[in-house]
Amino acid sequence: MFDSSDYPRPLDEMLFNTWLEEGRLSKISYQYLLIVWDEFESSYSPVYTEDRNSISQYEPYDNSTGRESLVAVYDLFSESRIYIGQ
Repeated sequence: MFDSSDYPRPLDEMLFNTWLEEGRLSKISYQYLLIVWDEFESSYSPVYTEDRNSISQYEPYDNSTGRESLVAVYDLFSESRIYIGQ
């Protein structure tokens, strides 16, 4: 995933699937998986949220000036991408 020059580096598909599964199995009723890039750590991390309001807490990757930036958002249950960072 994210295998283009528009992204900082590729994301392993198996890791992504693990993140989806962890979000679905959580006791908290999460709805969305946010893929966040950490500039200092040079890595992706999952952020789970129950509502769309949390999405606005992150700057999009292509416009980010901070440490963390939003690359993509997925619905945990339909697995559809609802935010296209690039």
